[in-house]
Amino acid sequence: MEQLIELLQDVRDDIDFESCTDLIDGKVLSSFDIIQIISVLDDEYDISIPATEIVPENFNSAEAIFRMVQKLKR
Repeated sequence: MEQLIELLQDVRDDIDFESCTDLIDGKVLSSFDIIQIISVLDDEYDISIPATEIVPENFNSAEAIFRMVQKLKR
């Protein structure tokens, strides 16, 4: 999880990813930010995030992103 937070902060260092739980619903992240995050996750974790997983509940918090990554790594 710590590594994920660091990756997210590389994309947007002005967001407190450890405590923010409405990254999408609160319009904290832009669509461009999401594309960057998906690219970083794909590269770092050697996963492919299908379009069906690109939904707000998977990107609203670092914890949600972490759960999605764990699921896709299996």
